[in-house]
Amino acid sequence: MKAYDRLFIGGEWVAPAGTGTIEVINPTTEEVVGRVPDSTEADVDKAVALARDAFDNGPWPRMTPTERAEILTKVSQAIQADMQGFAELITMEMGSPVAWGTMAQVFAPTMILDYYAGLASTFQFDEVRQGLMGEVLVAKEPVGVVGAISPWNVPMFIAAAKLAPAFVAGCTVVFKPAPETPLDAFRLAEVFEAVGLPKGVLSVLPAGREVGEHLVRHPAINKVSFTGSTVAGKKIGGICGEQLKRFSLELGGKSAAVLLDDVNLAEALPMLLPNAIMNNGEACIAQTRILAPRDRYQEVVDALVESVSAMKVGDPLDPAVEVGPLVAERQRDRVEGYIKLGQEEGAKVALGGGRPAGMDKGWFVEPTVFVNVDNSMRIAQEEIFGPVLAVIPYDGDAEAVSIANDSSYGLCGSVWTSDPERGLKVARGVRTGTYMLNSPIPIDFSTPFGGYKDSGMGREFGPDGLELFLEKKSINLPAGFSPSV
Repeated sequence: MKAYDRLFIGGEWVAPAGTGTIEVINPTTEEVVGRVPDSTEADVDKAVALARDAFDNGPWPRMTPTERAEILTKVSQAIQADMQGFAELITMEMGSPVAWGTMAQVFAPTMILDYYAGLASTFQFDEVRQGLMGEVLVAKEPVGVVGAISPWNVPMFIAAAKLAPAFVAGCTVVFKPAPETPLDAFRLAEVFEAVGLPKGVLSVLPAGREVGEHLVRHPAINKVSFTGSTVAGKKIGGICGEQLKRFSLELGGKSAAVLLDDVNLAEALPMLLPNAIMNNGEACIAQTRILAPRDRYQEVVDALVESVSAMKVGDPLDPAVEVGPLVAERQRDRVEGYIKLGQEEGAKVALGGGRPAGMDKGWFVEPTVFVNVDNSMRIAQEEIFGPVLAVIPYDGDAEAVSIANDSSYGLCGSVWTSDPERGLKVARGVRTGTYMLNSPIPIDFSTPFGGYKDSGMGREFGPDGLELFLEKKSINLPAGFSPSV
């Protein structure tokens, strides 16, 4: 049981304005494993005021990028010194298999921190350009006070994806983690405090949607960085549009894995499946639509069923477990509702469809494979966020691309083939922000990540992710003056 009675506001642990609390429930045992204060609008106001003052008057934006990067390096080192502890904490919060989580939930955030710490010394914040009428200094300056909002599925990963570039840019941040996963966010706050992050630069306020909306609407917030559902993202985008406030959105997905007719299934499936049912299926980039050539459809289904049925389901703290419980009872209800809907739509369950035998406690759902799926079905169009795959037949590469594009989402995807040139043609044809060609790696932290269509706006990671937290200023220079940059 990990209990906090204070909030991390402006770099200090202070009493909350309200008396409400958030209970953290272990989705495996259904027992309370943590308790934190439920932040209020008054807490947001205090945090924003401190962040505003730290940005306007404090040392943080006036330090060099490399000086700010030193903080990120120290945080990365501290996390790496306790990777197992962080991984187990996140597993107890939301059910991620610890073997997967150690790398994806913990080590990957340190990779993000280290990448941006390195980029700080090479990124061109100032550039002198030869203009039409003389030289111009183009300066890239921090956007200001950032409201960062993250979901529960990969909590520290997304925290790092927002905090690292924002801090290198020189921004101050009010961070709202999801109420399901506040413990790792507070643990991260403790690390930032220990390594000497200046006062006012970071606040961590776990809360629900209403308080999150107050943060978004706050007039002293200059930019909102949001990761979560498309429904919430559209509302946030609308609010920011009304206020002409900068924003970036990383939203949902319904990614298609295209198996071409020349695919070697024995080679492809071991690389595909970890990205299809990653994190218990609770991943925006999960490859949940499996597009199979009609003349090899049954072969693909048989191979998928054999591979998925071999995945171990159980206690996610067991290093051998590949599929753990869903984050909450409501999420299990949602997934089970989609499984029922898929059958009502005419699809057939080839594997799973129920709850694992003998697991009477915990919010488990069997890994499920649907066959005879038409892409117009809701189970093929809507993000289920659970271990549910839909196998869809197609005829020819052109139809495969058409089906992959027949979605309101465009976040990720993959193609699997013995002919990389042919696969590249498919990759170029699918309108999605991130793509894998015979590759098990969905995200490279040095390159842009984000979505087309309802999957979001803006690109995280790489220099593009840093640009999200910078404003550009053009300074026309007098003749004969050359500033040092």
